[in-house]
Order: sequence, then C-alpha cells, then structure tokens
Amino acid sequence: MTALAGWQNFYVIVGSSAGALVGLQFVVIALIADLPHAAGQAEAGQAFATPTIVHFATVLLLSAAICAPWQNIFGPAVFWGLLGGCGIIYSIIITARLRAQTLYRPQFEDWVFHSLLPVIAYVTLFASAITALTHATRALFAVAGAALLLLLIGIHNSWDAVTYHVFVHRHKTDS
Repeated sequence: MTALAGWQNFYVIVGSSAGALVGLQFVVIALIADLPHAAGQAEAGQAFATPTIVHFATVLLLSAAICAPWQNIFGPAVFWGLLGGCGIIYSIIITARLRAQTLYRPQFEDWVFHSLLPVIAYVTLFASAITALTHATRALFAVAGAALLLLLIGIHNSWDAVTYHVFVHRHKTDS
C-alpha cells in the first residue's frame, strides 16, 4: 500500500528507539531497586514508572503494526484507533493514580507530562483513525506525531524519575 510504504523507515527508527528505551527503563529500575523503599512507593510506581513503560510499548507496538504489509489503510486505522481508545482510558486511570498516591506531590510539569500530553497523544491516535479513510495522508502524519509525542513523553518521564531517585530520594534516605 503506497500510503503506508513511505512511512517504513520512520517507524523502524521510532519503534527501535522505543524498544531500546523499554530495555533501558528496566536497567534503570534494577539499578535504583536497592534504594530504601518509602511508604506508598508501589502506588507512586504505578502512577509514574509503569505509564512510561506503557507509552514506550505503545510506540513499539504501533510501529510494528504500521510496518506490517497491510493491503489498505482500514486495518491499521482500526488497530491504531483501538490503541488510542485504550490509551485514553489508561490515561484517565493514571490521572486518578497521580491524585491518589501520597509519596510525591505532582508539580505542574508532572501533570503536563503524565496526564495532559498522553491524553493528547492517545486522542490524536483515536481521532486520526476515524479520519484515515477520507484523509489518509493527514491521518498518517497525526499518527506519526502521536508516536513521537509518546516517545518524547517517555524520555522526559524516565529522565525525571532517574533524577528524582538520584538527587532527591537518595539524599532523603542518606540524611
């Protein structure tokens, strides 16, 4: 299919990046696992760490699906629409988890990168699936934008988590 054929390299690069970052995230989690645990850390992990892996995995899954040899745009549009719909629901759950956890008080930037931007990315996936049959080129650019946004959210949130554990949490436990 010509509409998807031009996107192969983009999704190979983005998907490979997401896959590598999933692995790196596991390495980081293993390295900070020895730090003393605080009350409420499991809930904070469900609100902050798990979504990062989910966003990376979504990009990896989306990239793999788009690189499949589809005959037309209907199949992949249904797939990324379902992925977007599930992501919207998941983002709502994460927002509730951010509010419920008590280990860390989220700042404005946390709300933007853990709640607002993921919803925007997943809504974009969902909405582009609806328009894919009539505006394939625009829809594919929207999907690419959503994939990049999720990848950048994951990178930001991973860096945020590492710096928090190294510079804040570790110093609290050393004192």
